[in-house]
Amino acid sequence: MRVLAVGAHPDDVEIACSGTLAKCVKRGDKVIVCHVSTGNQGHKIILPDRLRKIRAEEAKRAGSLAGIEVVCAGFDDAEVYGDRIARDAIVDVIRYANPDFIITHNPDDYMPDHTAVSKLVFDASFAASLPHYETKKGGGEAGLVPIYYMDSLAGVGFLPTEYVDISEEIDLKIRMLECHESQLVWMREHDGIDFADMVRTCSRYRGYQCGAAYAEGFRQCRAYLRGTAKRLLP
Repeated sequence: MRVLAVGAHPDDVEIACSGTLAKCVKRGDKVIVCHVSTGNQGHKIILPDRLRKIRAEEAKRAGSLAGIEVVCAGFDDAEVYGDRIARDAIVDVIRYANPDFIITHNPDDYMPDHTAVSKLVFDASFAASLPHYETKKGGGEAGLVPIYYMDSLAGVGFLPTEYVDISEEIDLKIRMLECHESQLVWMREHDGIDFADMVRTCSRYRGYQCGAAYAEGFRQCRAYLRGTAKRLLP
């Protein structure tokens, strides 16, 4: 199968679903991760132009650990809007990835970039399925596929309907997350937050809910034509 995961920023996917994506790679899937924005506002000291490059390198390094292809839609933080330009950029990503299913943010998340990306993916995935819908790159057609919403940060307000056992992938998940040094080091040194420990703890919490040592939780989009009788998650 082919899998596309779309996060707002570099590290969003590592936080919420990288164990699942690594498991997809293990079963032979082609996995592509797209971060819509560059993450250029994600630091108090490092300036946006420099941080944009740093975070791109961190994202590529994280993906390489699990054999995942990483692409960026090229928008900056707080500039992800549901206009035609943004929609077409994600249409192009979806047509390129040609996924069997998509993972993205929960529509009811804690920050505007996340909620904007969730709606953007829903809208763009429909537009990408229209054979005569053209972007600057031209036309094309991708399938109208199921969408899975990944967990919110610390699981706040999120009730999973499906779980993936990532007990064998948890250490890899944390190594992938720790590639994002610009974020984790800052939070550890200046905010006193061990973010990797928090992510591991949240995975352990989801594991308790489904009888696994560690797990990731998802909620399937229930819109018309988005359902499936198949188990697509690994």
